[in-house]
Amino acid sequence: MKKSEIKFTVTLDENNLPEKIDWSASDNDEQSTSKSVMIALWDAKENSTLRIDLWTKDMVVDEMKQFYHQCLLSMADTFERATGEAEASKDIRSFAMRFAEKLNLIAKKQS
Repeated sequence: MKKSEIKFTVTLDENNLPEKIDWSASDNDEQSTSKSVMIALWDAKENSTLRIDLWTKDMVVDEMKQFYHQCLLSMADTFERATGEAEASKDIRSFAMRFAEKLNLIAKKQS
């Protein structure tokens, strides 16, 4: 059985705020740096989601808005692939677009 490992290294400042987030995968020889990471894990024993959300001090608000918008769209795609629930995925995408409009990430649709 093949195994793969993803490793995150978080550099913290004196107040324990993330300054740098490095990550690497055993399937790839390159190391990458990121300003933010969201990890969601399903705890089958507790029937609940565990989350790790980190972002660096230098991530600006506009980047965070884009990050969330893109995560919402990605979650819709993943949900549809995992469940086949096309209508629910369409609803998630619709919400993501309204979210982006409210944050001025995309132009508002004319009615």
